Amino acid sequence: MTEPLLEVVDLSVDYLTDAAAVRAVDRVSFTVAAGEFLGIVGESGCGKSTLLFGVAQLLSPPGEVSGGEVTFRGRDMVRIDEDELRHLRWREYSVVMQSAMNALNPMKSIGAQFRDTLGAHERMSAEQIRQRSAEVLHLVGIDPTHLKSYPHQLSGGMRQRAMIAMALLFTPQLVIMDEPTSALDVVAQRSLMSKIKELQQRLGFAVIFVTHDMSVVSRYSDRVLVMYAGQIAEGASTEAIFARPLHPYTRGLMNAFPSVTGARRALVGIPGSPPDLARPPGGCRFHPRCPEVMPQCRIHEPPLYRRGDAEVRCLLYAEQESELEHATESR
Repeated sequence: MTEPLLEVVDLSVDYLTDAAAVRAVDRVSFTVAAGEFLGIVGESGCGKSTLLFGVAQLLSPPGEVSGGEVTFRGRDMVRIDEDELRHLRWREYSVVMQSAMNALNPMKSIGAQFRDTLGAHERMSAEQIRQRSAEVLHLVGIDPTHLKSYPHQLSGGMRQRAMIAMALLFTPQLVIMDEPTSALDVVAQRSLMSKIKELQQRLGFAVIFVTHDMSVVSRYSDRVLVMYAGQIAEGASTEAIFARPLHPYTRGLMNAFPSVTGARRALVGIPGSPPDLARPPGGCRFHPRCPEVMPQCRIHEPPLYRRGDAEVRCLLYAEQESELEHATESR
């Protein structure tokens, strides 16, 4: 088997407050293969964006990586120095922020911002910079004349496309996206996501895509991680997640968004609220909201159980796990 492009092992991220350290990401592990589209979903506050910033090494105080490893193309991202990270960013991996209007500098034209990025990482002539800037804008479906435009002169969808164009200036192998469609209407969302998928398939880069929108991952992702309270609740191929969701939380997310196929049904929300990560509940973190809660869920914190190619953090599968182990030992 080939080495994964990105391997995250037991990554933990803490926010150091005056009262205590709040663990926003708790021992998260996953891999991303070259050319793969990985979707990460969950409610607001579950740690999705913090996880991405931990992977990309973009955390700023009071946030810090408190444990675990992030290996990108054989390099330990947690322990390399800032100069080496600066060399990797944009060239080998890039990040598309959630709000393009906040990420783009309102005082500079799109062309000037592309020029700053290219000039910071490679020696290029003015003509080479102009040509490359025009090429990437054309890639995302924007007329190169908009290199002279300022962010406020572009629509929300165009600003997000400009951010994606900037992320592709050096044709990186990994593009990390933090809810780039959250501020767009459904038509602009569909257009942007179709363009991202088209570029990913044409250029071959991998994508980590964070969203709270299950319909987006169902259409575009190869694999899905479901996060809850800073942990991975379930991980599987997109087809398996939507055909056979294993975790009660995943099933709750499925029931909370409408489908355009099948019988008409009422939408059902998940009762309660996500836990306070400064004081997470004991045992399974989902047990106060779970419709299938058992007495042991309040006491024992479940590990990730493997079910075929899927992983699920739920004690409903503990009995099956022990039966499998017993059968293996008795052979």
